[in-house]
Amino acid sequence: MFAIVRTGGKQIKVQKNDVVSVEKLDTEVGKEIILDQILMLGDDSKTTIGQPFVEKAEVIATVEDHTRTKKVIVFKKKRRQNYRRKKGHRQHQTVLKITDILVGGKSVAGAGSTPAPKKTEDKKVAPKAETPKTEAKKPAEKKTTAADKK
Repeated sequence: MFAIVRTGGKQIKVQKNDVVSVEKLDTEVGKEIILDQILMLGDDSKTTIGQPFVEKAEVIATVEDHTRTKKVIVFKKKRRQNYRRKKGHRQHQTVLKITDILVGGKSVAGAGSTPAPKKTEDKKVAPKAETPKTEAKKPAEKKTTAADKK
């Protein structure tokens, strides 16, 4: 089961036990939060699309950490004017671990959330036909020149 969640102006596809980074949320580390803006729910057999949100659907997540992204360099320049400005920016983020997906108060994340293990078949590989090896080339004989004959 997966869900498309809207948070921080972005849409994120999440499943149970996923760890995702979102725009900064004002919560303490270790607290559970409820994301209720679910745009879509789906699994292998059924998909539910909200208009704009799926009713009675929630995603429960635990705040793991508050971090910052990689630095983005902002460089401004006007040619021939001796105008140059360089700034850096790091956006604040919150790291969430998705603990459950609920629809109508019931957990649906367990059904189909883990893919079935693939069956491995023992493939029998036919032995390659042996190709006859060619004989090693003999080194070329030295050519004699008129100067060598004298």
